[in-house]
Amino acid sequence: MKPIKEVVNDSEWQKLRLSFIGTWKTSPTENILKLREYIGDGSDPLKVRRIHNYLTGSAFRIGIISHQEITKFLNEVKQLKRI
Repeated sequence: MKPIKEVVNDSEWQKLRLSFIGTWKTSPTENILKLREYIGDGSDPLKVRRIHNYLTGSAFRIGIISHQEITKFLNEVKQLKRI
């Protein structure tokens, strides 16, 4: 398994991740749409891992950031991770 530094070393992912700062409380649905676009068909295991790691980070895990669309998408990502 790749070290996390290598996993997140992707300019497209970093740009997307930075675009979410301060937006989850006001536009969670739009953010999920961006994540869905980024992950595409889910065939890239690195994209799946990046998103899974992101959505299971502390702010999401302890409920600071929460929304039904986030929960739904995270469950979909978890299914992709198992494939």
